[in-house]
Amino acid sequence: MTFKPVRHFSLTLFAGAALLLAGCVHVPADQGTAKGPDFAQAQHLDTIVLARDAWPVEQWWRDYHDPQLDSLMDKALAASPTLAAAQARFAVARAVVKSEQAAGGAQVGVGAGLNRQRYSANGLFPEPIGGSWYTDSTLQVRGSYDFDWWGRHRAQVAAAVGEANANAAEAAQARQALTALIAQSYFRLQLLWARDDNLAALAKVQRGLLADRNARLAHGLATVDAQRGVELELGRTLEQSELLRTQAARECEILRALAAAGPDDLNNLKRQLPPALPAALPRTLGIALLARRPDLQAARWRVEAALGRVRASEAAFYPDLNLAGSLGLNAISLGKLLRGASRTMLGGATLELPLFDSGRLESSLGVARAGRDALLAEYNDAVLAAVRDVAAEGATLQGIGREIGAHGMAEQAASRLAASAETRLKRGLAERSSLLQAQLETLRQRDGALQLQDARLQTEVALVRALGGGYRAESLITTAAASAPASTRQH
Repeated sequence: MTFKPVRHFSLTLFAGAALLLAGCVHVPADQGTAKGPDFAQAQHLDTIVLARDAWPVEQWWRDYHDPQLDSLMDKALAASPTLAAAQARFAVARAVVKSEQAAGGAQVGVGAGLNRQRYSANGLFPEPIGGSWYTDSTLQVRGSYDFDWWGRHRAQVAAAVGEANANAAEAAQARQALTALIAQSYFRLQLLWARDDNLAALAKVQRGLLADRNARLAHGLATVDAQRGVELELGRTLEQSELLRTQAARECEILRALAAAGPDDLNNLKRQLPPALPAALPRTLGIALLARRPDLQAARWRVEAALGRVRASEAAFYPDLNLAGSLGLNAISLGKLLRGASRTMLGGATLELPLFDSGRLESSLGVARAGRDALLAEYNDAVLAAVRDVAAEGATLQGIGREIGAHGMAEQAASRLAASAETRLKRGLAERSSLLQAQLETLRQRDGALQLQDARLQTEVALVRALGGGYRAESLITTAAASAPASTRQH
């Protein structure tokens, strides 16, 4: 009749001792001064304005309405080893979260044992036990419970969740980087082909001009220097054409590797110029940039993980109280194992409080806090770099737009000059060489326009990537939100 009061008194005394010891714990003060980024200052200049105020959509490349590009993207997203590796890292991190979650709280298990043993006749046990063989059999149900009063285990789970979500964001970052590289490579290949076609037309006109010079030279109407000048220009054109073809072959192999394509998958690519799209840049960035950039989300979750490790290191200074118990059967005869007299019971509690550990806990806490501060600094730097990327690509795209406008005036003037030379030739007021020279200038201006179009497309994709490429932040694992305090979630 007195067992229960004594048991409750013992547990109360044990818990009181734990609380008393906790009051004596001294956790070193946190000297860290690192703070999160100021997203109110994360903004590009008001002077950088493009055609539209918008963020990229998730499959932004479909706006170009190019089935070839769509097919390359689909193949790469389905078969890329880079994306597979990123997903595998996330799967590992998610498994670590489950492992950390399973390590705390209640644990229940069943154990059984069977031993055949001969006891010594000259040992501790006299006859008839001594000198005889016996079978020791055991069947137990064991249980334990970790109260986690100071949140150490919850902090470890939160740290694992932070790492897992960071890996998920990095997987999205890998996808974004891959699609951007594929689009840039595809556009560069198409523009190299377009420039090569233009140079072929240029060489054809130069051959016509060379034939005209040869005819005039034969009649004494031109000098040999004029002929050699045209030959020199033709040689330069042919040399540049070979260079472009080499670059196109190299770009084709780069594109093949990026898209995880087979040896013959790109042989049937059609030559077609990508359309010009109105460029887009949000008027304001700020906190929206955090939700749109997977690299910023990854950096943020790394900070969350570091904060969890700091809390776990701080909790390690406090006493740890655990309960354990077992209920089972034990007998030295297998036939008596299931009898009521063979029952055994065990109940107990453990209380652990570190008193002297040569500074191990303080060192561990210092490392965790220093790691947190380093990650916060990297996070701040990543935010500044993200804004810088957006501003740089936006300003570049804006400048290229002005260049295209100015070059368009020169291209139109060259076209009008060629049209005028053709009209004068038909009326007998000009020589054929004048028309050929005007056509040469038109084709040279066309090459300049193609180079500007290439620069515009490359910068468009770079801006899409800088704006997050259609990514929208989401936590694939949300345990941290439930277990972390509000001070943690504000970063």
